Amino acid sequence: MRVLGIESSCDETAVAVYDEARGLLAHRLHSQVAMHRAYGGVVPELASRDHVRRLLPLVREALAEAGSDPTSIDGIAYTAGPGLIGALLVGSGFAAALALAWGKPAIGIHHLEGHLLAPLLEPEPPAFPFLALLVSGGHTQLVDVAALGQYRILGETLDDAAGEAFDKTAKLLGLPYPGGAALASLAEQGSSGRFDFPRPMLDRPGLDFSFSGLKTAARMALRSRVIDDAVRADVARAFEEAVVDTLAEKCRRALRATGHARLVIAGGVGANRALRTRLLDIVRTCGARLYFPRPEFCTDNGAMIALAGAKRLAAGLLAGVGMGARANWELGAL
Repeated sequence: MRVLGIESSCDETAVAVYDEARGLLAHRLHSQVAMHRAYGGVVPELASRDHVRRLLPLVREALAEAGSDPTSIDGIAYTAGPGLIGALLVGSGFAAALALAWGKPAIGIHHLEGHLLAPLLEPEPPAFPFLALLVSGGHTQLVDVAALGQYRILGETLDDAAGEAFDKTAKLLGLPYPGGAALASLAEQGSSGRFDFPRPMLDRPGLDFSFSGLKTAARMALRSRVIDDAVRADVARAFEEAVVDTLAEKCRRALRATGHARLVIAGGVGANRALRTRLLDIVRTCGARLYFPRPEFCTDNGAMIALAGAKRLAAGLLAGVGMGARANWELGAL
């Protein structure tokens, strides 16, 4: 099964070719960060228009790198949701057109399923079942992954996602867009102990998250004081430590509750070095093992979509997926 994957859910245009026998053959990505930086965030209409411009050249490049042509492609997978509806419709329409022109099946992939399966791109992929921490700009969830397409949400954020809280706090600190990575870099220069931020929802049972209060804590720490580089770095350090402590403790609880021996971390925040280090300590104490994709596959990419499409097409798991696009799509609905 050789599949062309298309990702266009937000501000990255990405294309990849994945082969079940040979693995990832090619992947191409164009980031729109420079275009949106002037606005301090993603402008949906600009994102959609740029996807229109970029998709066809990227497909040509990926096919050439993979040594493939339409006759050797068995299917086309694209991100059907969740995401920005205009951006999703560009990918959906493009995939439908290719499917019609090439006479190939097309399959809509859940964006979060792509992230959950991204560690399967690595040389030592996790086996099912496993516990997954899905942590990104739009989502923070703990998921019990029984098998392909069998996902049970154990806990999720009640307000801001972790990545969203990173970006909003970075803006408070005057850091450039996108702020999450910049905040993590600044935190490495800060000192622990100067500021004490809360660890949301660790004082109660359950596996849900809440991060909006940390943004408020950062704002209060910056109020009525002279803001210099040291203060900004120490606030960034305190914020990151609070997020990491919260995520790590919830993972510890979930590992004990499920009895899983494998923990997968996926999504853009999964590239955070402090979080990876802390979770390595957690899995050791729980007798488990940590799996994560390389940094380039933590953020949005076409490789995870192509892989998910290949797995679903090979297994005949098409029910509940189909064609089209949707801005909101619950992972549990799969």
